[in-house]
Amino acid sequence: MQQPKMVIVGGNGFLGNHLRQHFQQLGYRVVIISRNLHTGPDSVQWDARTLGPWAAELEGAAVLMNMAGRTVDCRYSEANKREIIASRVESTRVLGEAVAACAVPPNVWLNSSTATIYADTEGDKPANTEAAGVIGTGFSVEVARSWEAAFDACFAPATRKVALRTSIVLGRDGGAFPVMAKLARLGLCTPQGTGRQWVSWLHITDFCRAVEFLISQTEEAGAFNVCAPNPLPNREFNALLGRQLRPLLRLPQPKWLLEIGAFFLRTETELILKSRKVYPQRLLELGFEFRYPTCGQAITDLLAS
Repeated sequence: MQQPKMVIVGGNGFLGNHLRQHFQQLGYRVVIISRNLHTGPDSVQWDARTLGPWAAELEGAAVLMNMAGRTVDCRYSEANKREIIASRVESTRVLGEAVAACAVPPNVWLNSSTATIYADTEGDKPANTEAAGVIGTGFSVEVARSWEAAFDACFAPATRKVALRTSIVLGRDGGAFPVMAKLARLGLCTPQGTGRQWVSWLHITDFCRAVEFLISQTEEAGAFNVCAPNPLPNREFNALLGRQLRPLLRLPQPKWLLEIGAFFLRTETELILKSRKVYPQRLLELGFEFRYPTCGQAITDLLAS
């Protein structure tokens, strides 16, 4: 039996490394396409804008997974905004051209999006589902909408297309969580701003398992919320970190102080102050079972070492 191939575009980061390991253990040959060429037989370089030899890797692939895009962890200057959107739109567009040129196109194409596409959700308002979610406004929403529009515009009738509206993914070896844990140990495990903003999250293990499920356990297409089923307020999220790490001091984090910190760290407070209350209705209805459905379970696991 021929070994199935998975192509991960923009796969050199935290999520890509975990997906590569997960799917290699499942028997896939995993090819990484990225701007930075890594050594090894299954790494291919591209410029994320134009067709090139890299496009041959899509031929006959079982899975195409696109995560290419400039990080949003930066100041939202006009130049950075343009680059953030262009990096996602252009890479998705050229992948669409490559898929269209395949004699045997990929069976399924999963394209990253983000749970920040939904409106800021405060208080007891219901969580955003795929069917009833309220699309928001602002730059982060513009990024998500532009990304999904570019994906929708790609003509790929023989390929099932899935948009992954992913929340913050928690892992011990990358992403935001190691920074959160480090700051919590220093006493910054208090509510950020009001602490009432909702946090939607996902354990890295469940992220990989959800991708596997969407590839192999369903034929559904369209947008999926990829997040745990139990979002929680920022105040409770930080309290979980505090109970686990028990810092000697607990320092307040008012909004004005966060704004100063974000300026010096060259980032934006929106990444922690926007209220994200998202629910994975489609995944649950299809029968996906989370290994870490609550944030307490996830944090206990991630801090166990």
